[in-house]
Amino acid sequence: MNLSNEGISPMLKYYIETREALKRLRADQDGVVSFEYIIVAVCIIGAVSAVFGIGAQGAIGQALTGGINAITAAFQAAIAG
Repeated sequence: MNLSNEGISPMLKYYIETREALKRLRADQDGVVSFEYIIVAVCIIGAVSAVFGIGAQGAIGQALTGGINAITAAFQAAIAG
């Protein structure tokens, strides 16, 4: 969908593009599976951070931060893809 020359506000343009990306993600079975893995990974990270604390001082905190960053990057790539 080309929205550049239709004279609409940038906020509406971003809303429509985001909505279209989410529709594509829902329609794509690979996207659904990826999204399920993301949910499971977030739950695991949440459980580990609850057990070991949320401070990013030690090696576990650094590993969790790296994991969260990797998950965020993968999620953004899946939406953009």
